[in-house]
Order: sequence, then C-alpha cells, then structure tokens
Amino acid sequence: MKYLHTMVRVSDLDASLKFYCDALGLRELRRSEHEAGRFTLVFLAAPGDDEAQVELTYNWDEKGYGGGRNFGHLAYAVPDIYAACQKLMDHGVTINRPPRDGRMAFVRSPDGISVELLQAGPAQAPAEPWASMPNTGSW
Repeated sequence: MKYLHTMVRVSDLDASLKFYCDALGLRELRRSEHEAGRFTLVFLAAPGDDEAQVELTYNWDEKGYGGGRNFGHLAYAVPDIYAACQKLMDHGVTINRPPRDGRMAFVRSPDGISVELLQAGPAQAPAEPWASMPNTGSW
C-alpha cells in the first residue's frame, strides 16, 4: 500500500491557491479541467516532497461546503515555525493557534480546512510575539 494524496474540496480555487501556494509554500504539480463533470483538480506538494500530495477539488457549480464535509487537518513539518507563521501572517492569514511552545501552530484555509505546522526537529525556544499571542477562533 502507498499513500497517494488527501483531497480537499474548495469553493474558491484562486483564494485556495493563494493560501496553499503563496502563503503556505506548496507548489502546483499538475492540474486537470473536466468540463463534462464541471470540476477542476489541482495537485499540490511541499517543495522536495512530491510523494505526499494535496488534491484541491473545485466543483464549478458548488456554492460552499458546510463543516460536515471537513476532516481533521493537514500537517506539515517546517524548518522554522516562527518564520513560517510570519510568512502566513504577511499573506493575511490568521494564526489560530500560535506557536507559543516553539513547536506547533494551526491556521485555516479559505474553506476552513485546518492546517497544522510542526517545527522539524526539536522545538524552538519560546519567543515573542508568539509566546504571549492568544488563540484566535477555532483550529
């Protein structure tokens, strides 16, 4: 058995690509348009790790998805948790669970998909502004 991908339904493909690619740092591997079925598939991966993929499914006629269609979260290891969170904030992303412990943070995609960021290797020393930053919303 081999892991292939995780599928996430998105209601705004452009907003989702800005989140997953521009802010989070994933890159687009391939895209396919299916006019007969009225949907687009976009496969993304973290740089240097094409094996673990996220499939964004954009159904052209869908007007949004409720929480019942969501799932737990996506998780990515990052080399510097503080730099990753700062980059996300610079792109207008709310840090729902800041990395107060120097190890873990959570953000949400435009469609409310929870994304966990974990410090690769040992946790960093607690640092401001993260150490005193409160949680925002749910994660």
